[in-house]
Amino acid sequence: MNVLNIEHIYKVFGDKVIFEDISYGVHENDKIGIIGINGTGKTTLLKIIAGREKPDRGQVIKQKGIRISYLPQNPEFPDKITVLSYVTGRRNEEQWSVEAEAKTILNTLGITNHEVEMESLSGGQKKRVALAKALLEPAKVLILDEPTNHLDEEMVTWLEEYLKQYRGIVIMVTHDRYFLDKVTNKILEISHAKLHAYEANYSKFLELKAQREEMELASERKRQSVLRMELEWAKRGCRARSTKQKARLERLEVLKNGTSPVQDRTVELDSVETRMGRKTVELHHISKSYQDKVIIRDFDYIFLKNQRVGIIGPNGCGKSTLMKLITGIVEPDTGFVEIGETVQMGYFAQEEVDMNQNQRVIDYVKEIAEYIPTRDGRISASQLLERFLFDSAMQYTPISKLSGGERRRLYLLGVLASGCNMLLLDEPGNNLDIPTLTILEDYLNSFSGIVVVVSHDRYFLDNVVDRIFAFDGNGYLQQYEGGYTDYLESKKKIAVDSEKKEKKKQSSSKNWKQNRPVKLKFTYKEQKEFETIDETIADLET
Repeated sequence: MNVLNIEHIYKVFGDKVIFEDISYGVHENDKIGIIGINGTGKTTLLKIIAGREKPDRGQVIKQKGIRISYLPQNPEFPDKITVLSYVTGRRNEEQWSVEAEAKTILNTLGITNHEVEMESLSGGQKKRVALAKALLEPAKVLILDEPTNHLDEEMVTWLEEYLKQYRGIVIMVTHDRYFLDKVTNKILEISHAKLHAYEANYSKFLELKAQREEMELASERKRQSVLRMELEWAKRGCRARSTKQKARLERLEVLKNGTSPVQDRTVELDSVETRMGRKTVELHHISKSYQDKVIIRDFDYIFLKNQRVGIIGPNGCGKSTLMKLITGIVEPDTGFVEIGETVQMGYFAQEEVDMNQNQRVIDYVKEIAEYIPTRDGRISASQLLERFLFDSAMQYTPISKLSGGERRRLYLLGVLASGCNMLLLDEPGNNLDIPTLTILEDYLNSFSGIVVVVSHDRYFLDNVVDRIFAFDGNGYLQQYEGGYTDYLESKKKIAVDSEKKEKKKQSSSKNWKQNRPVKLKFTYKEQKEFETIDETIADLET
């Protein structure tokens, strides 16, 4: 029996159809990931399931008494409330155990001051507090909108395990493909106002989707072939005299009215090339502190041409600060940064950038470049937008009408189109959809320049970078070759080698104690004889 049913839902925003007659049944212990291009309605679907938004037609039917816990993408908070009060609510039942569990989850998510007021926290900290509240709610259905945003790698790994063990239904939107792989057992893809369901995690979904599209194309080729034959028959002037001929003409109308399968558009952007001279960017023993805390300590590095560097570490360790030091936005306390004359930086900041909300999408790009040089020649701003999933209608839409993810995509497009030869991307995965991330990965792999990425997206790091710098917690950065998986293997090997050395050290110490000469101990009588032995020997010699 289904715990929750989505029945014939329609939803329209302005003249854009978001959902067209979508239905789906959710079962016990389903772990569902919802994916799709930004603007297709992923967040809207979560809101409808959670009861925060109403469909234009259709309904969501839930089992009687079912409780839903919901983490929105951008949580809102009441005024003058502490972290602990917000997370625990005003529940009186088992208050002590609820508070104890709340503190444990908050500490795991890096929120250690539980009595501070919510308004004093950063945006990322607020999202983590809201996540803690959602996890703590006693609910049958847990709905999470981008739960991994603002989590570091260790927090993401912890959340993976938590959700795998969660006794209930999980429905979530996330761009983290490793996270989807490890947590989900079903994928719902929203595409062209329709819902496609797959009983699979993310890796298996990719295979099943390719098979579905291949079958749809084969069916379409067959339809087109039969349609051509039937049109030839009709052109010969055949009349519907018999029942058989009438049926054939009716079939012709059905074939003519049949719709071709809609293929997803893909983001395609050729690498923009700008020459870089011999000198790149050199960091000379830079250090940076805030108040009494050392963020970066004596970091010395020269970026090589075409290098791909990933920067990882816990929240608040200094990753974004390092990016700002490289770009010159922030000055180091000691040391200095040298930037080559031909280096042109493109910086994709983690923070929301100010955009003229009344400006049209196409005008935003035209301000950066009317025409963009690529390997295959010059393309216009409009062509560039088409390749980045902004169709002709969207191009003349005011920025205020775009979703958060679409604005983020437009901002990214502006950075990539700026003609830079060094890209610095601070958490590019936040609020970008999976199709955009996939094509961004392809773009970066063909990019003729330096790429520096701060990201907690392990899949993205594995596909893009060839060197990892990890903050060690004391302001130092440790260097590892390869992507994120290689980094984990290196750390594991270091831990194993360290354990072996410790065991060997303990074993050597134990053996030395066992093999060292045994100190002789005399009895009282023997001790007395030993003290007089010299006199006895002398007497005997005389």
